[in-house]
Amino acid sequence: MTHFESEEDYLERILMLSKEKANVRAIDIAASMNFSKPSVSIALKKLKEKLYVNVDESTGFITLTEQGLSIASSVYERHQIIAKLLMSLGVSEETALKDACKIEHDLSEESFTRLKEHYQKYI
Repeated sequence: MTHFESEEDYLERILMLSKEKANVRAIDIAASMNFSKPSVSIALKKLKEKLYVNVDESTGFITLTEQGLSIASSVYERHQIIAKLLMSLGVSEETALKDACKIEHDLSEESFTRLKEHYQKYI
């Protein structure tokens, strides 16, 4: 996994967690990704430096900036559409979700656009 993929995965996970709970903290990210809290803290520091996330110093609550939300939403959409397409072909949900996570980072914009069009038209 490249550094860029890792950033995308963190942003996507923060987005997903924020859909489930009002306040996301580093411990939530660590638990959901099965990573250590120190690893998550290092990643969050980098995401904060790039202005992708805000971390409230008093509460520890993490929110996506507009730029972070844009990246997270794009990755999340890719993940969802690729997984649903794979499942429509008979791939198990577990395998489709794992494979979508691998594919979402490397798929060209052109290929994703065509997959999305196909998904919207036929599925």
